[in-house]
Amino acid sequence: MRPDRLNPLFVAADSLKGVGPGLARPLERLGLTRVRDFLYHLPDRFVQRRAVANLDEASVGENIVVALTPVEYRASTGRGPLRVLASDAAGNVCAISYFGRASYSGKKQLPLGETRWIAGRLDQYGQMLQIVHPDHVTEESGAALGQLVEPVYPLSEGLTQGRLAALIHQAVAGVPELPEWIEPGLFDKMKLPAWRDALELAHKGEHGPARDRLAYDELLANSLALMLVRNANRARHGTPLAGDGHLRARIDLPFALTGAQTRSIAEIEADLAQQAPMLRLLQGDVGSGKTVVALEAMLIAVEAGAQAAMLAPTEILARQHFETLKRMATGTGVEIALLTGRDKGRAREATLMGLHDGSIPIVVGTHAIFQDAVQYRNLALVVIDEQHRFGVGQRLMLAQKGKRTPHCLAMTATPIPRTLTLAQYGEMDVSRLDEMPPGRQPIDTRVVAVERMADVIAGVERHLATGQQAYWVCPMVRELESEDLAAAEARYAELKLRFGDDVVLVHGQLRPEAKDAAMERFASGGAKLLVATTVIEVGVDVPNATLMVIEQAERFGLAQLHQLRGRVGRGAAASTCLLLRSGALSETAKRRLALMRETQDGFRIAEEDLDLRGGGELLGTRQSGDTPFRVANLEQIRRLLPLAHDDARLLIERDGGLTGERGSAARLLLYLFERDWGVQLLRGG
Repeated sequence: MRPDRLNPLFVAADSLKGVGPGLARPLERLGLTRVRDFLYHLPDRFVQRRAVANLDEASVGENIVVALTPVEYRASTGRGPLRVLASDAAGNVCAISYFGRASYSGKKQLPLGETRWIAGRLDQYGQMLQIVHPDHVTEESGAALGQLVEPVYPLSEGLTQGRLAALIHQAVAGVPELPEWIEPGLFDKMKLPAWRDALELAHKGEHGPARDRLAYDELLANSLALMLVRNANRARHGTPLAGDGHLRARIDLPFALTGAQTRSIAEIEADLAQQAPMLRLLQGDVGSGKTVVALEAMLIAVEAGAQAAMLAPTEILARQHFETLKRMATGTGVEIALLTGRDKGRAREATLMGLHDGSIPIVVGTHAIFQDAVQYRNLALVVIDEQHRFGVGQRLMLAQKGKRTPHCLAMTATPIPRTLTLAQYGEMDVSRLDEMPPGRQPIDTRVVAVERMADVIAGVERHLATGQQAYWVCPMVRELESEDLAAAEARYAELKLRFGDDVVLVHGQLRPEAKDAAMERFASGGAKLLVATTVIEVGVDVPNATLMVIEQAERFGLAQLHQLRGRVGRGAAASTCLLLRSGALSETAKRRLALMRETQDGFRIAEEDLDLRGGGELLGTRQSGDTPFRVANLEQIRRLLPLAHDDARLLIERDGGLTGERGSAARLLLYLFERDWGVQLLRGG
């Protein structure tokens, strides 16, 4: 149960004065649904203004606060602006300009002959000084001078800076005092403010220590929760599994295992033989052979007389794994079943019976394999594919299914930089597949200017005429999903005119059944060209698709470009990836696209991606959710995570865990950052 003193922070956003149904939508788009969310919605930057006695003291281009008295309205003909001429204390005249609908409020805000305090940017228009659309107009000097340092927040359609700032101010004002959870020596050494002070300062522009404090809290909560999970897991009893190798010897492999595969299998085998349940992450690039490693692990369980289950995030991926595993395991005689939410009637009943009586030793499926109706005779190993789609909470739910806690092997095709592995998977041991199996052809990657769109479409036509298939990924518009969709739908309409029914469209707004049907049509060869936003399923395997076009490639993070490119090059034929770029590219974008041409090593790309994004943009922030953090940026993760990790260990090993004085404060921290599965484990474990 969440401690009572935190309840005011978790009430709904509409408990704040001024939030009605109209504001709820735009706030929701920013993830601001509870009071707590407003506290951690930190400013992107601050506008600094200088108060001046008159315009002679100011420079053009500067943000200022100055007292001006309106003397004349000058309305333009047609659609021009309303200009309010106003003079300062020294008699200088400045035009305050309002365009469009704002001109109605211009006269209201600036009555002739009455002095007002104006905050805005001073510009020059011809011979005259002007301020366009002032940021603030107030009657009192105090109110304007209070705006000398003003936060600029990330917004969504339907919200203004002033409105959001007022709500955040209200949320911060109601924050309770909380006890200190950071180790006292470290707290003093880092010269950090207390939690409540840090929140106030971070919204007022006191950047350094206040922002560091809030980021550190988030990293500490995460480290602590993962450590509790790890410790609880080690204290549990699993089933030691030792196989004799008779089934594994009969796996049908197209080529010999790589050194990395052999090493990872040995690490897994050693873990499975232990009493404590395995908790291991298998990281491997697209096509590095994770499925073979998973099959070896599952066969160890079967050789030891137990059952294994493999969980995939979508039905299409589950079917794909099922086909691949069945093909490789043909010679072993082991029965592998598929179980998804779509299965009904007799077939489903037969599978459930087989799992219950143990005659089906391996099952592959979606979340359906963990529903209450599904009972196992002796489930001892769970393999989770595309790990990042399942939070730690879900990983723990799976642990309840066996008689004893099953061993867990998680897999991801997203290469994660070493810096972030600790942040995301601190409770797991990690194996890396950093070699490619022989026989995989490199993908020919080219960068093409968007002006050559007609050539690209003609190239796609020639490609499809050979009987092969292609993907076309549409740009990602950061802020507005609606624009994303519009871009994809417009491109789809254009390509449909050219290619007719050979084109299908997939995007995140489609109903799951419609999305699956479109993917299925493409996977089975019924459609030749798949147009998609970035939702193309990770891991979708269509060997006949050998061309990938990515529009406005400069908008994507490196890791994401690499993931998308990995959709092709999965068969024997040579594959091509075309990165369409716009005219004006930043230095970072140029470097990114050059790196894509240069290398196909996912681990190198992931590390470089971190360096290129720097601290300014969180790893794939708004695009791929590659980090579990909302407050800590990349630079802070690198600098503060090792400290937070050590602090968490100290709390557990020296300071009595969550029981002592600092421990009860840390418990509040876990709930505050919703890492409370760490606390629940202590109860349930």
